[in-house]
Amino acid sequence: MSAAERRSRLLRLAAGAAFLALAAVLVLIVVSATGNGDGGDTKLEGVPEVKELLTGIPQHGMLLGDPQAPVELIEFGDLQCPICAGYSKEILPPIMETRVRDGEVKLAFRNLTILGAESVVAGAAALAAGAQGHGWSFVEIFYRNQAEEESGYADDEAFLKAIARAAGVHNLTKWQADRRQMTQKVEETTEEAHGLGFSGTPSFAIQGPQTGEIQPLGSPGSTDSLESAIDAAG
Repeated sequence: MSAAERRSRLLRLAAGAAFLALAAVLVLIVVSATGNGDGGDTKLEGVPEVKELLTGIPQHGMLLGDPQAPVELIEFGDLQCPICAGYSKEILPPIMETRVRDGEVKLAFRNLTILGAESVVAGAAALAAGAQGHGWSFVEIFYRNQAEEESGYADDEAFLKAIARAAGVHNLTKWQADRRQMTQKVEETTEEAHGLGFSGTPSFAIQGPQTGEIQPLGSPGSTDSLESAIDAAG
């Protein structure tokens, strides 16, 4: 298959996934809404579940998996986004448990802040956790403890510190200092996402031996759609 044909296949997958994503959105909202409004405090939910999911998978910054994995799947997300939380619970875990754990795929998280100023603060806190090797743990625990968007919880220091501690961040003093320096990085990845044509979350992109440059996928609505994109990229 030529490079042009492979890129064409990825574009077809993205187009087909867009339809599936529309159908999946309502399901994911329902899934994530069960905790929406009940989170946002220091009594955290889902911590054992996240530890079980991620234990044994290396974390480097905001990269989950072997840095040498041939295919990189990139999620552009907003930590306040309830649909992102739905993907976190329903669509991404099978890929983490197989492709990522087996070293075939590395999974990157990049901020695309669309819901307000609190998302920037939360995103910076995640990056600071990543600086200590616990970025994905922070993201996953945060998603499981969302409250109402822009209600004051997502930039609450006690809440963010509880998430960091549960994620495994040991040096909270360093984390506090680092997160105040990470706002520019949050803004940079948001601009990167806009450059790829993304305006909503979660949005995905992929890069592998068969893609050349990063290829936007949009919001594939199922694990199978992402698996197909991974196969085409590798």
